[in-house]
Amino acid sequence: MRVGSLVFLLTAASVVTAAAESSSWVQRAAPEATPAAKPKAAQAAPSKAAAPKASPPAKAAGTSPPSAGKPPAAGGSTPVAGATPSEAAYLAFDAGRFLTALKLAEEAANGGDPAAHTLVGRIYEGAHGVPKDEALAAKWYTRGAELGDINAAFAIGLLLAEGRGVDKNPDAAAAMFEQAARTGHPEANYNLGLMFLHGRGKPENLIRAAQHIIYAAEQGVAAAQYDASELYQKGSGVEPDAWEAAHWMKLAAEQGMAVAEYEYAVLLLRGHGLKQDEFKAIEMMRQAAEKGVAGAQNRLAHIYREGLGVAPDVSEMAKWRLIAKENGIEDDLLDQEVAKLSERDRQAAELAASTWADRAQVRALVP
Repeated sequence: MRVGSLVFLLTAASVVTAAAESSSWVQRAAPEATPAAKPKAAQAAPSKAAAPKASPPAKAAGTSPPSAGKPPAAGGSTPVAGATPSEAAYLAFDAGRFLTALKLAEEAANGGDPAAHTLVGRIYEGAHGVPKDEALAAKWYTRGAELGDINAAFAIGLLLAEGRGVDKNPDAAAAMFEQAARTGHPEANYNLGLMFLHGRGKPENLIRAAQHIIYAAEQGVAAAQYDASELYQKGSGVEPDAWEAAHWMKLAAEQGMAVAEYEYAVLLLRGHGLKQDEFKAIEMMRQAAEKGVAGAQNRLAHIYREGLGVAPDVSEMAKWRLIAKENGIEDDLLDQEVAKLSERDRQAAELAASTWADRAQVRALVP
């Protein structure tokens, strides 16, 4: 496991191959999003994902944006009585009336509303109802940040960190994350912690990194909880503490983070997790395997071979071994077990593995 690898929270399921690595730049996901992470190398550029969740004066909004090209047309929504123009824009956005939201947000932005600038930026960044235009989104976010909207500062920080719509600038990104982090913004604290961790945009400082990451973990950011576990396992910026490591991995797993489910199941099977959770090990391993974690798929094959907490089942063993092998996991022992099967049983296992893979591809396409 590697702390702070560059990865986003995704709104669609992502298939994770090989053993778990880590988390990365975190965007604030839409309310309905669940964090499924696809690990990448620690110093790679972050991949794209759900747009940060910016909130208007009173109501938090959803995900990404529409783009430019055509003039905004009024949708089928009327402003809610008593709502400010900015609030009405966010309500329309949450209802999926993106062109109405754009029209209302632009009107509110013309009146100097900071949060309205952020919503316009999100609409252009995420191509909600208009063509995608990250450069234009960056301009709206920048102005929103100048006017004091914290979510705009976080959003432009992400674009600067990734080089989307603007030149990549880790120092400027760190400044934006720090501006948002000072207000308690959880994801900004986490991303700032990663910068201190890797010496990117900030001087390497493990103590500062741990402070920001653990704060974000305490606020419920699953990727931060996952990385906090690693910090406590290795004693990076904190005193090593096996209980804290297990505690934070458990919380990330309970949020459905696939790599955390896998690694917490491994801790439990090794007797290093929280004792009251021991019965959860097999179920968490199964959940991680179903979400595409290849290491979990291969371990699940061993579980069915040995009958650990389940009835021995050569069919399930063979199915999960074939899936894990396709995802790059080598295991001579299990391959020998599969080779011992009759032709009929092996073909049945191959069909089951192929059917699982087809379904996984479909699930990955469904937002």
